[in-house]
Amino acid sequence: MSAPHIANFVYNKPFLRRLVTPLAKWYCNAAGYRKLGLRADDLIPEENDTVQLALQRLPPKEAYDRMYRIRRAFQCSLSHQLLPKAEQTKPEEDYEYLSPIIREIEAENKERDDLETMSVKRKI
Repeated sequence: MSAPHIANFVYNKPFLRRLVTPLAKWYCNAAGYRKLGLRADDLIPEENDTVQLALQRLPPKEAYDRMYRIRRAFQCSLSHQLLPKAEQTKPEEDYEYLSPIIREIEAENKERDDLETMSVKRKI
């Protein structure tokens, strides 16, 4: 799930941040998922075992809201219509709710792998 990215580098450089932020906002609006009432984390594919585990760790209300958003977006897609402006996802509502859990699970898996591959040598 984790891939190399330059987000931290861009965020730490004020010049790059001023340059990239309008482009990022434009791209999020052009992607169209907010017009269907979705959040960015709703677009993460569920086929990965890590994502499946993260979905199981979601609080029940957040999991219910996620499924509601996905089903509503599917209905809008079938009818070839967008949600009314009042029901579309606003930028301040589009926060990460699944990605932090995924990062936590990946850190747990990395730690588990490191501990399983650790070799202990006995001093004589």
